[in-house]
Amino acid sequence: MKFHYAFQKIVDLKNNEKTQAEWMLSSAIGKLQAEEKSLSDLFEMRDQMYDAQQEAAKRCAPVAEIRNIQTYVEYLESCIVKKQDDIQIAHVNVDMKKEILNEKMLDEKVWQKARDKSKEKFRHESLLREQNELDEMATVRFAINAR
Repeated sequence: MKFHYAFQKIVDLKNNEKTQAEWMLSSAIGKLQAEEKSLSDLFEMRDQMYDAQQEAAKRCAPVAEIRNIQTYVEYLESCIVKKQDDIQIAHVNVDMKKEILNEKMLDEKVWQKARDKSKEKFRHESLLREQNELDEMATVRFAINAR
């Protein structure tokens, strides 16, 4: 006789939910990393503009050119502030996805443990049935041999 768990579809569903939560966390982490890379690129561009501004000042470039560079640096600064906010939001999203994953993992573990207990109970009952059959066979043999 083969073990059949009545709630196996629920166990499978919980496993699928956990897998989906893992994918969503992975996606959120990927977005966070992309935001951090973008911020790094903005810092690099800002530093390059500062260097270009200093170079323009050294070579006595027109004031309009220096002012254009300064305006672009200010724009980059505002982009950096916005990107830092985006990164903070991405961190919150990652934390939420981690919490959801933890809940799904716990839920799956509860159902898996219930399944394992049911399987162990089935195995124990099977062993008892088998032992009873063997005992009955031994009793019948003894009775036949005793006659």
